[in-house]
Amino acid sequence: MKQRRFGAHMSISGGLHTACERGRRAGCDVVQIFSKNQQQWRARPLTDEEIARFKEAQVTEGVPVVMVHDSYLINLAAPDDELWHKSIVAFREELERCALLGIPCLVTHPGAHIGSGEDTGLRRVAAALDLVFETGVGRDVIVLLETTAGQGSSLGRRFEELARIIEYSRHPERLGVCVDTCHIFAAGYDIRTPESYAATIEELDRVIGIARVKAFHLNDSQKELGSRVDRHTHIGEGCIGLEGFRALVNDERFAGLPMVLETPKGDDLADDVRNLATLRSLCNGQSEHDDER
Repeated sequence: MKQRRFGAHMSISGGLHTACERGRRAGCDVVQIFSKNQQQWRARPLTDEEIARFKEAQVTEGVPVVMVHDSYLINLAAPDDELWHKSIVAFREELERCALLGIPCLVTHPGAHIGSGEDTGLRRVAAALDLVFETGVGRDVIVLLETTAGQGSSLGRRFEELARIIEYSRHPERLGVCVDTCHIFAAGYDIRTPESYAATIEELDRVIGIARVKAFHLNDSQKELGSRVDRHTHIGEGCIGLEGFRALVNDERFAGLPMVLETPKGDDLADDVRNLATLRSLCNGQSEHDDER
């Protein structure tokens, strides 16, 4: 079996470089970060010293940062022109920061149409992405459209919605997909058993194509199948359960792709350590929870 690349979203408190050290202590193979305060629209420019220190930390800690998640404030589907243009500027900055830091992927939620309608929203997302791509910024960075739970008017609940964004874009070669297990489950895609997992991945391949999948967010779900409520919980402790994750982490079609936790955590790294251990144990066909049954 090819080695899996498990990791977690890590804080950048104390500087971008600190995420790599946290990742090493947690036992990560890879790390995802925010490149700035995700609750603010703008960030001061990165300094040469920050960039160099960040790149050095990846080498010394042995844990590469493979993805940035963009700000939750960004809504590339916004029907309001002011918010749409503000989101485009912010997204361009996110892409530029990825390029400066040498991070290969930028993960984004497709946004919410806020009443303008699904197709209008999807076309709005594609148009926004094209405007950013055509500035020439971050040519080597792949934008990953994340599957969503479908709360409210959020786009990306169905595989078809992501496929249409890719279809509508003038630059489909710049786009990939990040599959969030909690989100697809909440959206109605069952992955709890080997059979249901296989059916869901078959649907994903039919609609989008497995080659578009570049990363996973591994999260169990507090809420039931089809709830359209986004509530992450620890691996094996939610409504998806261990067998669904066992099927995914042993799927050779996704070997080598980043599989990153976004599960709840406290002030320390204990929860990440525990969840990573669970995932690795599933690769061997033996869960660390089996003895508790």
